[in-house]
Amino acid sequence: MIQDKAKAAELYEQAAFQGHASAQCNLGAMYYGGDGVVQDKVKAAEFFEQAALQGVAQSQYNLGLMYDSGDGVTQNKSKAAEFFEQAALQGDADAQYKLGVMYYRGDGVAQDKSKAAGCFEQATFQRHAQAQFNLGLMYLKGDGVTQNNSKAVECFEQAALQGVALAQCNLGVMYYEGYGVTQDKAKAAELYKEAALQGVAKAQFNLGEMYFHGDGVTQDMAKAAKFFKQAALQGDADAQYKLGLMKGGGTVPEWFQ
Repeated sequence: MIQDKAKAAELYEQAAFQGHASAQCNLGAMYYGGDGVVQDKVKAAEFFEQAALQGVAQSQYNLGLMYDSGDGVTQNKSKAAEFFEQAALQGDADAQYKLGVMYYRGDGVAQDKSKAAGCFEQATFQRHAQAQFNLGLMYLKGDGVTQNNSKAVECFEQAALQGVALAQCNLGVMYYEGYGVTQDKAKAAELYKEAALQGVAKAQFNLGEMYFHGDGVTQDMAKAAKFFKQAALQGDADAQYKLGLMKGGGTVPEWFQ
């Protein structure tokens, strides 16, 4: 069958006018993106709202995003929180995460970091990477939850496995220092390297330090200079200073640029 998005929109519209919730949601998405129809975010919001009233979690989440940013509707953080909550109660992980952020910041709702942690925890059960990372930070700092390094490690590890660079870096620190986990500097170096490859300046600097001192890795001044330079180019003052010391002290290989 030949793809015909304009015809699809026409059929969705016929079903939407008869109250078909999934058609309303799909038609809203088409109007939002200008996919098969002329883009019209006001119409998108109307169709999302019709579907949301029938309990379609995706439409509730989409409306939350629109009200949160004022995209196609008048910005209204309270309404955004309401729609996120409706979707979150149906198990939508993205909505649980967004609602957690709103409770953490007191954005559209009364600030409640305990509730924020609860929302993030719900989303972590569905492997929401950013929620795992945020919950890890909360456990690390004792921010809205009882401080717990072991739980922080657990959350960072979950997020790190999904490629969250800052989680990899933070988990590297935990392994390097032995916070909430058996100290393992070789493991720390691996994690720093993963984060460094994604451009995290702190990880680049930390890895440079390890190579400079031969701490958990074989000492390698060329590698140390390489990672210091990566961090220095991102404005990391410690890395700029350390690279300056290396150049001034002649510990950077002649071929290194």
